[in-house]
Amino acid sequence: MVTNISHSPKDTEALGERWAAELSAGWLLGLMGDLGAGKTQLVRGLARGLGCPDRVHSPSFALMVEYHGGRCPLYHLDLYRLNDPPEIVAAGLEEYLLASNGIVVVEWIERWLPDALHEWRQRLESTTSLLPAEVLSALPRPCRLAWLQIRGESERVIIHEDFGV
Repeated sequence: MVTNISHSPKDTEALGERWAAELSAGWLLGLMGDLGAGKTQLVRGLARGLGCPDRVHSPSFALMVEYHGGRCPLYHLDLYRLNDPPEIVAAGLEEYLLASNGIVVVEWIERWLPDALHEWRQRLESTTSLLPAEVLSALPRPCRLAWLQIRGESERVIIHEDFGV
């Protein structure tokens, strides 16, 4: 488990840019955090680090945006408007969640795997990072889970952990 502190949107974007060097096609990056925590800023930095020339914006209303032109495709999904896994499947997003030819970033990933990620957050809060086998089996591999927390007007705490690597 790794913890980063961000003091500005530029810090959050810079973290995403560093993550681009660590992730490759086949990875899923699941993001959790309240509105305004910096999820889209993190994706903006990731896209820049991958060399994607497009402007990154939140796909809240489109649900999914594809970015090409970088080292590998970037699939940016936002599940905020969807309530549970059946709605995600009905919206046709399941194929993107499992895509292996690019990096898949999912904002509000807890809408897809609610039980598994609720338990992960509880374990983070108690400083135990190990997940039980049944939770690990529910996660795509390789996977990085990140929880963005608002700690003040200009401070964000970003905790992440990698699985299946």
